[in-house]
Amino acid sequence: MSLTALALCLNIGLLPLLFLPTLPDVKYVWAIVCCGVLLGSCPHRVLRYSGITLLFLAWGVLAGLTALWPTLHLTGANRDVQVVITATDGETTHRANITHLDGKRIFPPQGMTLYGQYLPQAVCAGQRWEMTVRARAVHGQLNDGGFDTQRYALASHSPLSGRFVAAQVIDARCSWRGRYLQSLREALAPYPWQQVMLALGMGERAALDREVKDIMRHTGTAHLMAISGLHIALAAMLAAGLIRGLQFCGPARWISWRIPLLGGVACALFYAGLTGMQPPAFRTAVSLIVWAALRLSGRQWSSWQVWLCCVAGILFIDPLAILSQSLWLSAFAVAALIFWYQWLPLRIRHLPWWGRTLANLVFLQVGMTLLLLPLQILTFHGTSLSSLAANLLAVPLITFITVPLILLGMLLHLTGPGGVEHALWYLANGSLAGLFWFLRALPYGWLDIDARWLGVSWLPWLALIMMRLRLWRHHPALTLIAVLVCSQPFWRPQRAEQWSVHMLDVGQGLAIVIARNGRAILYDTGPAWPGGDSAQQLITPWLRWHHLKPEGIILSHEHLDHRGGLNTLLNDWPGLWVRSPLLWHGHLPCFRGERWAWQGLTFTAHWPIKAAPMHGNNRSCVVKVDDGQQSILLTGDIEAAGELAMIKRYWQHLQATLIQVPHHGSNTSSILPFIQRVNGRAALASASRYNSWRLPSYKVKKRYLEQGYRWLDTPHQGQITLNFSPQGWEILSLRDQILPRWYHQWFGVPGDNG
Repeated sequence: MSLTALALCLNIGLLPLLFLPTLPDVKYVWAIVCCGVLLGSCPHRVLRYSGITLLFLAWGVLAGLTALWPTLHLTGANRDVQVVITATDGETTHRANITHLDGKRIFPPQGMTLYGQYLPQAVCAGQRWEMTVRARAVHGQLNDGGFDTQRYALASHSPLSGRFVAAQVIDARCSWRGRYLQSLREALAPYPWQQVMLALGMGERAALDREVKDIMRHTGTAHLMAISGLHIALAAMLAAGLIRGLQFCGPARWISWRIPLLGGVACALFYAGLTGMQPPAFRTAVSLIVWAALRLSGRQWSSWQVWLCCVAGILFIDPLAILSQSLWLSAFAVAALIFWYQWLPLRIRHLPWWGRTLANLVFLQVGMTLLLLPLQILTFHGTSLSSLAANLLAVPLITFITVPLILLGMLLHLTGPGGVEHALWYLANGSLAGLFWFLRALPYGWLDIDARWLGVSWLPWLALIMMRLRLWRHHPALTLIAVLVCSQPFWRPQRAEQWSVHMLDVGQGLAIVIARNGRAILYDTGPAWPGGDSAQQLITPWLRWHHLKPEGIILSHEHLDHRGGLNTLLNDWPGLWVRSPLLWHGHLPCFRGERWAWQGLTFTAHWPIKAAPMHGNNRSCVVKVDDGQQSILLTGDIEAAGELAMIKRYWQHLQATLIQVPHHGSNTSSILPFIQRVNGRAALASASRYNSWRLPSYKVKKRYLEQGYRWLDTPHQGQITLNFSPQGWEILSLRDQILPRWYHQWFGVPGDNG
């Protein structure tokens, strides 16, 4: 069996980890192993390859089960552990690896993030601590098209978070990297672009200013501003070149092509370790080892074979890396480069050397811009229009000037401070100052792209294939079909009679989107926090990704977990109208008796009464949305007093098909007469899993279930979508139905919500 065939089997065998809704139990894994061994021993090639693929599938499933083990066995109670600090902000956030549990070593060490507490003494990476911790399984907000926190945590081998009850240092010594990083920070303190230099040299991106991150994002240069394969490979190339130069100064017997190769790989491994072996550095180190092994084999390997073996090497060592978006971006980028240069080679002979260099750089950037569109749109929901111009300067400047200066400065820093070192920092700082001056001068280039364009973004790939194979000439029908399939969302007719309600997972808050015919109305706007809000982080990107244009906002009441994103939404869409019971300037009224129509739906306000003395939660605007057959009652945070007042006066109007559970499922709301009067079929609650109030209340949930309601909540289901049509209605939950995946299910103790 060839090495490339084995690599292909490994990659295919681990691919199901992206799509499995649940991981099979260990007994089924053994059954997969047995089937793999039986098929792998067959003489027929297809059966043999299938058996080996099954063995790699079992390897990946075991890695997934190992990653989930701490979420089942280390949560729900105080545990005595020993940890090694791997990263810290020096204050209240620390990342650690659990190495011992109840005095016994565990392997592999389990990652954990400690939040919100100062350790008893100064902390740095490399210290060993004995702690009593209260761990909880990682859990994140989950919305269609949004960031998957749980997937990221598992790919990063950090499935736990929590707090410590007690902590005592065992070994207070910092790691060599920690001491070197602190010394480097002190040396770079006088330079304005020290944060970017630390990001480029050591991968420390956490300290980057928000302005710098925004500039990099808008200009499409973020890929250059942290440790990446480019930097590790550049270090290897510089080391190999230096060794090659030294060879010519020595005896002839010292000259061997293997020595620079192995020396460059060794230097790359040292540098990757110096930067903390972050995922991009780790992947590059593995890829360099695989590439060096292929070179040493003495065979000729094609670009695709090297690419396939490198990806397989990464996934064999770390099967959960297949969940990493950065791995997909890196692997896809390399594959796009190979494809671009093989299917559309650039042949320029008549230009001078500088003209050929510029043409090659433009050709490279055009290829990357076009071919990376599918993954960029899927991952970032947009692209940068100024990335081509920005990268034409940024790529050569960072690659050939800034990074080499930083690497040399870091090398000299190992020997102690000196004038040459400071000169290198000065030059590196000046190059970054010039680059960011240029990037700031570029027009705002970020373009948000919705999901409809995902298929169209594959057309550059198809166009290259069709041009090279001349399919557009010999098979025009096939070309037309491909274009129609890719552009299907633009010509597929929409059913005007359908409408939908989406309860977004915004944590401890509320945000509901009522959508029809590409238009939307929001009921509440989620929470806000220092430095951000739900609209900025979630609601606006969600609306744009789903190609929905909001036309109005219904604000239930003034509490920050319901109106947190209001100002952001009004800035993003200045023409929005707002209805509320707050009597604020510019707000339309939302009181009992108000009635309006929108997109064929009827909105009726049932509470509060304008002159009612109630305040706060009990003054929430209660609205029923009705299409004539089905309806949903939106209740905000109304409590028992408001519910009783509505039942006494307007009980005949409260019946609805579905209800948004008042006050996030608090026991101060949802009294039994109110639940019975609504007489709905399903109850939907919005809350955060780890909230201080342990909402939704078990008593409230039981109350709804006893009255025949179907219960759904965002901690368990993530985003909840209701689809209405003349034929009926359906509920789709993201974790269970829309996008069921094992890596974003409910981890840890089944009933743990606090």
